[in-house]
Amino acid sequence: MGQVTAVCTSPAKGTQKQKVKEGIFIEDHGIQGDAHAGKWHRQVSLLSYDKIEAFRARGAEVEDGAFGENLVVRGIDFRSLPVGTRLCCNDVILELTQIGKECHHGCQIFQKMGDCIMPREGVFARVIRGGKIRVGDEMKVENNE
Repeated sequence: MGQVTAVCTSPAKGTQKQKVKEGIFIEDHGIQGDAHAGKWHRQVSLLSYDKIEAFRARGAEVEDGAFGENLVVRGIDFRSLPVGTRLCCNDVILELTQIGKECHHGCQIFQKMGDCIMPREGVFARVIRGGKIRVGDEMKVENNE
């Protein structure tokens, strides 16, 4: 079980996401007002809070949303979950569709740190059922058996 520590969106691709109070998740689309929403497999991006904290401990000065992540969650190691895993938060159901992604080495974090955790630790999901997610909400990993 995990807890949402940040919800982030951006109106344009290629820009750092900004924290918002809540995200309105739309079935088979993504988060309302987020540039990455649409009919594809990477509607929502997620990062584990602990992975961001470990990166910060190495000297990275990054805010929530800096990696382009929509949700930061404490207590769930997303990288360890298989594609197809479902995550439940309030009424929202997300299904993991991709683990990691190719990093464009021009990203500001990579240029400054020589590394970026999103390609290794970031995961992507599509919205199976919509609803709202706020900071502090509880997220559960659905049993896939």
